[in-house]
Amino acid sequence: MPRKGMKTLCFHAKTPSLLAGPSSSPQRSNATPASTPPRRSVTESMVEQIIESAAVLVMKWDPESSTYAKVTSLFYESKAEARQFIMCVGDLQKAMHFMVSDEFYASSQKLVLAQSLMQIAMKRLQKEFYQILSMNRAYLDPESVSTRSSRASARSSVSEFEDDGGTTTDDDIRVAGDSISEVEQVSSTAMEDLRVIAECMISAGYAIECINIYKIIRKSIIDEGIYRMGVEKLSHSQINKYNSEVLEFRVNNWLQAVKKAKRTLFNGERILCDHVFSSSDPIRESCFSDISREGALLLFGFPELIAKSKRSPEKIFPILGMYTAIFENWPEIESIFGFESTAAVRSAAFNSLVRMAEFVREALSDFESAIQKDNLHHLLRHQDRQDLKKSPPGGGLHRLTVHVMNHLSLLADYSEILVDIFRDWPPPAKYTSSLPETLLFDNSSSADSSDESHPPPSPLRSPASSATTVAAISLRLGLLILVLLCKLDGKSKHYDDVSVSYLFLANNLNHVVSKVRTSNLHYLLGDEWVAKHEAKVRQFTASYERLAWGKVYASLPENPTTAAMSAEQAKIVFKNFNSSFEEACKKQRSSVVPDVKLRDEIKTRVFRKLVTVYREFYDTHRITLENERQVRLFVKFTPEDVGNYLSDMFFGTSESESCSSSCSSSPSSSSHRRQWRVL
Repeated sequence: MPRKGMKTLCFHAKTPSLLAGPSSSPQRSNATPASTPPRRSVTESMVEQIIESAAVLVMKWDPESSTYAKVTSLFYESKAEARQFIMCVGDLQKAMHFMVSDEFYASSQKLVLAQSLMQIAMKRLQKEFYQILSMNRAYLDPESVSTRSSRASARSSVSEFEDDGGTTTDDDIRVAGDSISEVEQVSSTAMEDLRVIAECMISAGYAIECINIYKIIRKSIIDEGIYRMGVEKLSHSQINKYNSEVLEFRVNNWLQAVKKAKRTLFNGERILCDHVFSSSDPIRESCFSDISREGALLLFGFPELIAKSKRSPEKIFPILGMYTAIFENWPEIESIFGFESTAAVRSAAFNSLVRMAEFVREALSDFESAIQKDNLHHLLRHQDRQDLKKSPPGGGLHRLTVHVMNHLSLLADYSEILVDIFRDWPPPAKYTSSLPETLLFDNSSSADSSDESHPPPSPLRSPASSATTVAAISLRLGLLILVLLCKLDGKSKHYDDVSVSYLFLANNLNHVVSKVRTSNLHYLLGDEWVAKHEAKVRQFTASYERLAWGKVYASLPENPTTAAMSAEQAKIVFKNFNSSFEEACKKQRSSVVPDVKLRDEIKTRVFRKLVTVYREFYDTHRITLENERQVRLFVKFTPEDVGNYLSDMFFGTSESESCSSSCSSSPSSSSHRRQWRVL
C-alpha cells in the first residue's frame, strides 16, 4: 500500500478535532509560558494512551506479522472487536490530527508510529472490505439488495454499529429475525459492515483503495447479470440478418431483461452504492456510474439498433413493444440514472425512443402505400397471397379487409404509445381534401372522452389535453381505414352483378365495423363513428336486397289476401313469381355473407317480405285453380320450398347446384331450414 502524506491522513475535511475544551484549543501558541507544561503533559498522556491502545489492537490484526490475522476475518470473527477496531482507528486519526497541529509533536517519533499503525490498519480494512464483497456475492446480488431495501422501511435494521453506541440485545435480534429471512439478514449485515469500513477508509484518506476494490467486484456482477439476461453487443449487419422468428426471440428476451434490470439489477446496485458510500455523494455517484454505465448503454441501445436496421412491416410490433417498455419505465430510468455522470444512459434510452418513433411513422406510411398497391404479401400466409388482388366470389369478405383490420386492431392496443409518437405529426392534407365525403368519420366523441379514461401524457413531452392526444392518433388510424374503404369501393366495381357489388361492400364494411367495435379502435374512433358506419352497412344491404329480390317482390300483389282475382290472373301471378324467383335463385346461389349476425338480418328481411307474402297469396289463390293438374303446372314452389332456399342462402353454394334442387329437398333436412320455417 502506498505511503500517505501526513497532511492527507490527518487533515481530511470531515475529520473532527480530537478533544473538546481548552486542552485542544488551536490557540495554543497564545498561551503563557507558565501554563504550557501542564497543558502539554495532559495532552501527551492522552495521545500516548491512544497510540498504545491502537498498537495492541492493530498489530494483532496485521496480516504481515500474524498468521492468525492472515487467515482470519476480523468482521466474521468478532463483531465487537471489529467495532472496537473501527473506533480505535478513529481515535488514532484524531490523535494524529492533534500531533500535526502541535509543534511539540511535529517531529516526534510518536507521530511516525501513529502513521505506521494507520497504514497497517488501512491495509487490514482493505482486506476486510474485499473479503466481505467477495464472500457475500450471493447475498449482495442486486435482487437481494433491492428486496431488502423495499422491506427495510417497514422495520428497523439490525446493526452492530448503532450511531448511538447502544448494544443489540438477543430479544432485538429474535424480533428482527422473525420479520426477515436469513438471506436478508446476511445482506443487511454485510451492507452495514461495508458502509462502516468505507466511511473509515474515506475519512482516513484511503478512498481510492476502497473505491477500486468496490468497482472491480461490483462491475463484474453487473456485467455477468447483463450477460445472463441474454443481452450482448450486436452489429447492424447481424441484426439485418434476423428473420422474424429470431427477431421475436431477441426482442422478447430484451423485454424481460429490461423489466428485471430496472427492478433488480440496476436498482439494487444503486441502493447498495448509496448505502455503502452514504458519507460521500461524489463517491457514490462515481462508483455507480462506472459500474453500471457500460451494461446500461448496451441494454438501452439495443432498440435503436433494431430501429436503424432494414425496415420491414413485421418489425413494427416488436418496435412498439420495446418503445412501451422504455416509455412506461421512464420515471424509474430517470431516477436510477439521475446522476450527471449517467446522462449518457438516459440519452441512450431517449435516442432509442426517438429512433423507434421514426420507425413506426415510416412503417405506417409504408403500410398505407401497401394497401393502395395491394402489396400486403408480407402479412399473408403463402396460400393467401394469390387471392389478394382478386375480388372474392359471391361478394364475400376480401382478404385485404381481414389483414388490414387485424393489423390496425393490434396497433390500437398501443394507442397510448401511438399518441406520443404522432403527437407532433399531423396527417397529410391530401387525405382530408381527396377522400370521399361519404367515408369521412367524425372522432368528436372520442376526442371528448373524459380525462379519467384517457392514458396519461408522455413523461418525455409537454402535457396535452385528452381531446388533442386522442384525436391525433384517431385521425391517423381512421385515415388508414378510409384508405382501405376507398380501395374496397374500387374492387366492388369488378362484379358484373350490381347487387353482388353492394353485398361485397356490406360484408367488408361490416367486418371493419365489427373489428372497430371489438377492439381499442372503438375507444379511438368513438361511438358516433361506429353508429355512422353501421348505418352505411344497412344502406348497402338494403341496396342489395332491392336489386337482388326487388323483381321477386314485385311479382306478388300488394294485398295478396284481399285482391279479387280470377284463376287466369292467379296463374299469371304464379308464373311471374316462378320465373323471377328462379332467376334470383340462379344469380344469388353463390352469394356469401360470412358474418352470422349480418346473414340472419338479411335473411329475416327477405323472409318477411317474400315468404310471408307468398304464403298468404299461395293459401288464398291456390284453390282458385281448376284442378290438381293445373296446381302442379303453375305452382312450382310451395312457401316451404321458398323458405328452404332462403335457409341455405349466403353460404356460397357451388355452381352445379340449382334453385330447384335446393327447393326440392326435404324441409326437415337441415337445422337452418327448421329455423327459418318458424319465423
